[in-house]
Amino acid sequence: MINNITLQGRLGKDVDLRYTASGKAVATISIGVQRNFKNGDNYETDWINVVFWGKQAETVANYFQKGSEILVTGSIQVRNYDNKQGNKVYITEVVAREFSFTSGNKKNSGNSQNKRDTASQNRNEGNYTNNKQNGSSLDIDNLKDMFPF
Repeated sequence: MINNITLQGRLGKDVDLRYTASGKAVATISIGVQRNFKNGDNYETDWINVVFWGKQAETVANYFQKGSEILVTGSIQVRNYDNKQGNKVYITEVVAREFSFTSGNKKNSGNSQNKRDTASQNRNEGNYTNNKQNGSSLDIDNLKDMFPF
C-alpha cells in the first residue's frame, strides 16, 4: 500500500509550535493549495493541515510564517476524538516526512538556509495536544490498535 502526498502552497497562518509533555516539538501549519480547475471565474483553494515533529517542527517554526511558500512530502493521517458534546470529530492531516524552501519565501530570500531539509521524520511518539476544542491529548501509539491491518 502507498500513502504518499506532495503539496506546494502558502501558509494561511503562522506556524503553531508546541511541545509534548516529554519535550518533543510538534508544529502544525495550514497550506493553501490551489485547485487545477476554476469554479466560475476563480480557482478554489483547499486548506490542508500539516504536522511536523522534532527538529523539523522547530525549523519550520523558525523559517516560515503566514504567506511563506513551502513544498511538503508526507503521508495522510486520519484520526478522531469525541468532543465535549459527545460527537465524534474526524481530522485529516498530512504528517510531514520532508520539506523544501521555495523561491517565494520572504523570510528566506537570499539566505543560505534556502536548502532542502531532508532530516528524517521522527516517529510519532507520545502525546501531543492540538485539539483546541477540548484540550485533550492524542495518544498516537493507541491509534495502531484501531486499524485491522
